[in-house]
Amino acid sequence: QAQLVESGGGLVQAGGSLRLSCAASGLTFSTYGMGWFRQAPGKEREFVAGASSRGSNTYYADSVKGRFTISRDNAKNTVYLQMNNLRPEDTAVYYCAARSGVVPLNPSRYDYWGQGTQVTVSS
Repeated sequence: QAQLVESGGGLVQAGGSLRLSCAASGLTFSTYGMGWFRQAPGKEREFVAGASSRGSNTYYADSVKGRFTISRDNAKNTVYLQMNNLRPEDTAVYYCAARSGVVPLNPSRYDYWGQGTQVTVSS
């Protein structure tokens, strides 16, 4: 049974940084595209960043380009999201997700999801 476990969320002031981690088990991690999504209260879940199976291709939402960086370590079955220059509008629950082979922008196309980690940015 595949499992994704996020960690690293918390409370940070605007302009600060956080690094999220997502540890995967029960799947052949190196064959899965990985995505980070977020969902704020009352809003739909939105794509934040994605990395291809080997990490050679990365994708970002316009709202986070230049501030967030996705990376992955296939030897550790872990994907990361480095978040710099955080803004109050980045406040949300952040989820990682896995999809065999590709990195869709549409959350409905992912196979597995983590439980989420809360990120709160104070102004």
